Amino acid sequence: MRLRETRDAFAHAIAIAEESGAGTLTYVGRFDLAEFAVVLEPAEPLCTARRAFYAAMVALTDALRAYAPPNKQVAIDWPDAVRVDGGLVGGGRLGWPSSAKEDEPPRWLVFGAMIRTVAITEAEAGVHPLASALDQEGFGEAGAVQITESFARHLMRATETWQVDGFDAVAREFLSRLTDQPQTSRAIADNGDLLVRRVGGDGTERRDLRKSLLSSSWLDPKLGGPRL
Repeated sequence: MRLRETRDAFAHAIAIAEESGAGTLTYVGRFDLAEFAVVLEPAEPLCTARRAFYAAMVALTDALRAYAPPNKQVAIDWPDAVRVDGGLVGGGRLGWPSSAKEDEPPRWLVFGAMIRTVAITEAEAGVHPLASALDQEGFGEAGAVQITESFARHLMRATETWQVDGFDAVAREFLSRLTDQPQTSRAIADNGDLLVRRVGGDGTERRDLRKSLLSSSWLDPKLGGPRL
């Protein structure tokens, strides 16, 4: 479902999720931003169903890798931000019904993503050293349509991997894409929380996935897109 440039793919997918059902994909026709969202209908309790976010993030980074120049690193800042060679290009987010109970399957989930394809700011180079866009990273003609289509294909593949090999296979793929944290080991708990253990340290740090997904680390509400 293609939307006008002024629409919000994530918000629209949430609004129609219950009526449209699983597999519905919305996207916005913009030249500077790949913005899309997909409706999911998990068959497990919300507390574990949120792990679908990891499968979608694997698909999102695979979609970018398909167009990335050789030796370009596409990495994830846990849980939701995507960087190319260290520059922030966008990320993903997850929505679920406000009335959903943790121990029951939600009526729907919506995964949404934004990827900056073209840098359109007038600022001089170096003003926003932590931000980037696909055109600045040498992705060629990879625009919104190409990235959206690539994501859809890779999401189907990630879903099949989960169904055939279990979530652990998806977790390994996701963890392999996280930005480096020297001297640490990382794992994903049954409810999606990130478990971080530092080499030589005592105990394990637990990072709450549900709380982290309540706001997007990469999204600038004023810009309506990835932070600069």
